[in-house]
Amino acid sequence: MAVPKKKTSPSRRGMRRSHEALSAAAYQECPNCGELMRPHNVCSHCGYYHGREVVASGNQRKALKHTVRA
Repeated sequence: MAVPKKKTSPSRRGMRRSHEALSAAAYQECPNCGELMRPHNVCSHCGYYHGREVVASGNQRKALKHTVRA
């Protein structure tokens, strides 16, 4: 069985792990409301995706809940 002869130094260990860093998440501005959103995802602020409303926004959802219950 292969066993290392010497202890790996912190510098050498760090050089080996240099490619394991997490990259920053990508964000873009929503063309409808200007809020930051992840690309290729529905905007959580206004509910728009690719120029059309996919999900009702917060204010509309509250209004829909009240009208459905009544």
